[in-house]
Amino acid sequence: MAMMLSLFTFLLLSVSRGSPDASPASTVCIIGSGIGGSSVAHFLRKYSPNSTSSIKIRIFERNGIVGGRMATVNVGGETFEAGASILHPKNFHALNYTNLLKLKVKKPSSDSLSLGIWDGKKLIFKTVNSSSRIPFIQFFIDKVVSFANSVIMFARYGFSLLRMQSFVETTVNRFVRTLGEELIDAGLSPLLIQELVTVITRINYGQSVSMSALAGAVSLAGSDYYELNSTTGNTYTCEVVVVATPLDELNIQFTPPLSIPERKLQHTHATFVRGLLNPAYFGLHAASKIPELVATIEDPDLPFTSISALKQHNKKDVTYKIFSRTPLDDKLLDSIFSARRETIRINWGAYPQYHAPEVFAPFILDGGHLYYVNAFENAASTIETSAVAAENIARLILSRFFSQVPLGLSKLNASGEKYFHVDL
Repeated sequence: MAMMLSLFTFLLLSVSRGSPDASPASTVCIIGSGIGGSSVAHFLRKYSPNSTSSIKIRIFERNGIVGGRMATVNVGGETFEAGASILHPKNFHALNYTNLLKLKVKKPSSDSLSLGIWDGKKLIFKTVNSSSRIPFIQFFIDKVVSFANSVIMFARYGFSLLRMQSFVETTVNRFVRTLGEELIDAGLSPLLIQELVTVITRINYGQSVSMSALAGAVSLAGSDYYELNSTTGNTYTCEVVVVATPLDELNIQFTPPLSIPERKLQHTHATFVRGLLNPAYFGLHAASKIPELVATIEDPDLPFTSISALKQHNKKDVTYKIFSRTPLDDKLLDSIFSARRETIRINWGAYPQYHAPEVFAPFILDGGHLYYVNAFENAASTIETSAVAAENIARLILSRFFSQVPLGLSKLNASGEKYFHVDL
């Protein structure tokens, strides 16, 4: 029995099963070096009791740089984020990565960011903004402006604004809850959780009920090798294969075919422009009146989703980032901008098109050791959720293939508080 995979412009993978040679180190092949693939490699090393001797990791990447949908762009000699870039304070893994890699966290500007919502004809909502070059005065101005904007937003949206904030916080807090907490709330007895449920999660994930609730729910629901052949004629033998890139728009063929639900990606076109916005396009008389972030309502006739000012070089020279669902041609850009010095376009297959109820692809594609990290994207597509999916894939590999109980480590959040404990 053989399985053939063809990865567009880079890999032709033939996966055939057989008895692996006795080897002191087994190879895990990871296709894709974005946040998902890189995280799988990281967690395999972190949680394996014998990481230096029992596992050999080989990563395949068709681009010339790691990072996947986390990328930067150079505009006028300066670097800006082009892909995923926002971290929530409760993004446990992402924040830990910044500490691990000794990265500097860019704090928000002290200036109040002005927001405008455009309906295609006029700004239907706009916050106030003010700035001063004197830091001491700016501190008090920021406080006043922040309070004024809160009043303006409450006057427009009322208590729905507070309900939205509560909903977001509740959802995020539930995401980081453990399976044990969710089961207690569901009314399961402590004896059942301690014995039967713990047995199931330890078998499937090598973890206790202190694992994440979502992965635990998947667990409760339900010595081969792989040969990978590249289009350049190279052959690689792997005991485990991890697909850490979306399969939706890649020319990957499986023989025999694998049953994966059809899923379409939502494309986001990121257009970077260094120049100056045309105030007349927004029905205004001066560019200084245009908010720093112009968002739009849902209207198929609107050409862009948002325009944000990334950096103001001088009054007539600003770097902007535009998000849109379709490409923006030069004619349209010339109407939006009064001047353009440089334009860079990037087309991202950013995330799935979400339709409730979601149908998930399996995390184990073949019943063996072929794993799919990006199946998790049907739940959410973020830096943090990709890292969460990768962590659980790594634990599955260690427990299912290597028969290792992943190292139980106490995890601390950014403030030093215990996040959850794995394997008591």
